Amino acid sequence: MPSSPSALASHPEDLHPSLWRASQLARHHARTLDTGYAALSAELPGGGWPVGALIDLLVQQAGVGEMRLLAPALGATGGTLDKRPIALVRPPHVPNGPGLGYIGVPLNRLMLVKTTKTVDALWAAEQILRAGSCGALLLWGQHVQTSSLRRLHLAAQSSDTLFVMIRPLAATKDASPALLRLALRACGDGLSVDIVKRRGPLRTEPLSLPLQPTPVLFSRHARTARRPLAPVAARGLQTEVAA
Repeated sequence: MPSSPSALASHPEDLHPSLWRASQLARHHARTLDTGYAALSAELPGGGWPVGALIDLLVQQAGVGEMRLLAPALGATGGTLDKRPIALVRPPHVPNGPGLGYIGVPLNRLMLVKTTKTVDALWAAEQILRAGSCGALLLWGQHVQTSSLRRLHLAAQSSDTLFVMIRPLAATKDASPALLRLALRACGDGLSVDIVKRRGPLRTEPLSLPLQPTPVLFSRHARTARRPLAPVAARGLQTEVAA
């Protein structure tokens, strides 16, 4: 027999998979990848990074630890769970191979896409998503129109790709169709993570996540290496886009 109106009212989340109570995390029926950080996974619908959707990482500065945060999932994407390439589209610095390898990113799966214009980077990312040729896609951007973000999110929904866009912290105030938005800041031995958007209740307190240190932190040149860097084109440096 059909459910009574009172039963439906008491369990509105049973009406459709896309409905959830504001006081609880949404039920994520699509594929997710474990973040590798139990405290973060516990705060995400489905217990991990959503696959086939736009994820926004809003960083204090490039190299703050975003690659170390993503490394466990990228290692899974390029290893036991998936053999497709990992595309890095328009990273702000030359990726550091040894640094990436040290944190567990499979170097033999990396594909670097270099463009000089934002429009070309967005086009390349959309084609990768529509083709479904990569297990993961990381796209770095600055000021991106909401209409372009919608196109990418739509393309991602037709794929089985872990799609992460990395943008400046200032973009937090801008609207985004992203399913998940996290703001990342340096904090002690890791990251302070604010959950800007998720399908679930608001979280007012940031998460503190310890990160695996990179080799440069063990070097006697660590203090020098952590100084502000000039653009790569000017000095030809390799930095931790990577680590």
